[in-house]
Amino acid sequence: MTFRIAFTGTGWAAKVHARAAQTIPDVELAAVVNHQPESRAAFAAQFGVKHQYQTVAELVEKGQVDALVIGTPNYLHAPETKAALNASIHVMVEKPMAMNAAEAVQMIEASRKSGAFLMLAHCFRFDPEIIWLREQVLQGALGRPIRTKGYGVHVAWGPGGWFTEKRLSGGGALVDMGIHAIDTASFLLGDPDPVSVYARIGTYYHENEVDDTGIIIVNWENGATSYVESGWWQPHADGPCAATQVYGTLGFGQLFPTKLKFKATGDDQEPTVLAGPTIDRPMNPPQSVYDAQLSYFIECIRESRAPQPGGEIGLQTMRILDAAYESAQADRVVEL
Repeated sequence: MTFRIAFTGTGWAAKVHARAAQTIPDVELAAVVNHQPESRAAFAAQFGVKHQYQTVAELVEKGQVDALVIGTPNYLHAPETKAALNASIHVMVEKPMAMNAAEAVQMIEASRKSGAFLMLAHCFRFDPEIIWLREQVLQGALGRPIRTKGYGVHVAWGPGGWFTEKRLSGGGALVDMGIHAIDTASFLLGDPDPVSVYARIGTYYHENEVDDTGIIIVNWENGATSYVESGWWQPHADGPCAATQVYGTLGFGQLFPTKLKFKATGDDQEPTVLAGPTIDRPMNPPQSVYDAQLSYFIECIRESRAPQPGGEIGLQTMRILDAAYESAQADRVVEL
């Protein structure tokens, strides 16, 4: 049976998901939603989309689709998600899930009431290198995880437009880039609950009303601590987006390049290094990661099983983001 998928938004995110949809058998790119006629017409022509709508409400009323991929500005994530879920349309929504944790709770409740699935597009969870390192950590190869260090940074570059307007984005580099590093740390550690957050956040490189620099420290219920750097327009970054290091009682693991390192067992021995998988990274992440993510989402719907990461994981991340901004403003640790 043909699976009919729609897209709201016509920017970069929507296009990578549309390209992913084109690789999946028996999937019809059925509709696109955008308030700008020229933009949605160009998207429809590029991807062979049959129907065009100005709003999600119009899509719900007139279009018969199985799922909606939401790639609009952040302030639209919650209302568009709820509108689709309330109509029993499954949703995959781009990060951040919402503008704040309160909106995220509403989205989860809409999914529960309707029975339609809600998935978060945390794409790095479908990266083979990250999946490999997670397996090593959860299997105990590094012993007990003590700390992680990760990066969500643009070097010598930053976005413009709605990304830099707080009323449309909810925040700056932290919600755009830092969220990748936070979610990757959580994923590598097995998604423990966060217990406290401390952050220093500011705007130093461009005159924006949102942040372009952040240092976030998250303490987890399993005793591990994650240090995360977020930024736009930074002069340097120690690794690409989502690059993360894991320090355990028995060894060290890292992403990009992905490997494990164990201390020498004798005086004359060198540390043991185990190389992980490596995938071609013309972009970060490559299109293949988005292909795997959307294929999994559709497979879950076809098999009537809840996709992961679901709304609860997204809510956890939103609670961390909310706490980080609160911590930076009050200059104190925020308990969760």
